[in-house]
Amino acid sequence: MPEHSHTSGKVALITGATGAIGTAIARGLAAMPDFELVLACRDKEKAATVMEDLVQTTANPKVRYELVDVSRRASVQSMANRWRGPLHVLINNAATAPRRRQCTPEDIELQFATNVLGYYWMTELFSEHLSRTSGARIVNVASYWAGDFDIRDLEFRTRPYDNDRAYRQSKQADRMLTAAFARRLRNRGISVNACHPGDVNSRLSHDLGFGGHESPEQGAATPIWLATGDLQDGANGGYFESRRAVSCRFAADVDATEALFAVCRTY
Repeated sequence: MPEHSHTSGKVALITGATGAIGTAIARGLAAMPDFELVLACRDKEKAATVMEDLVQTTANPKVRYELVDVSRRASVQSMANRWRGPLHVLINNAATAPRRRQCTPEDIELQFATNVLGYYWMTELFSEHLSRTSGARIVNVASYWAGDFDIRDLEFRTRPYDNDRAYRQSKQADRMLTAAFARRLRNRGISVNACHPGDVNSRLSHDLGFGGHESPEQGAATPIWLATGDLQDGANGGYFESRRAVSCRFAADVDATEALFAVCRTY
């Protein structure tokens, strides 16, 4: 939808909103007073189904969707260009973990394009909209399952592709980019934090070879809290698990976070 209605409440934009965790986050926010939800999705049919279900189950009519493929910069740019009205909360949640190496039409490895560049592009291109509202927040759904980062081979062009290793790298990168963006956006009044959502039983968890023992609602609790809660000391650039701040050695490496940021700028 090209136009956004004026609202006296808060507007939240959620990527990956048709997935298990994304839908649970959307449901939790839609159930709160004065929240308007925009579901950023690739699949129109799935988006419409989730939107209709949220409107019915939360009795909140202010739920709609935007079609976007976050693995493609042009698609994200198009959505940012047509955005009208305020934006208070951006939740970067979209993720994929294909078992075989796949690439976007731009020949970018799909996990890196979706899980990392998608977060980068959404943050970069929507920060202007966020900066127009007071106390704007960005929440990056990352993971404690993080590591195997190799800045020389972010797309697994030389390493043998393994979807678990690629996923771990992408989640480490999300935590690193959180710190890099937090430094840049602080003066614009935008906080940027990352979190582990929990071990949720989802399509992604099955693609990674484990089932997950927590419900989507449990997984959504920390992202929702970061999006709406009273964060102590104006938390910015932090990493959270179970609604608690946890030290992140990846984000603490300033040189590495800046190097990754510089690489992402080239795409």
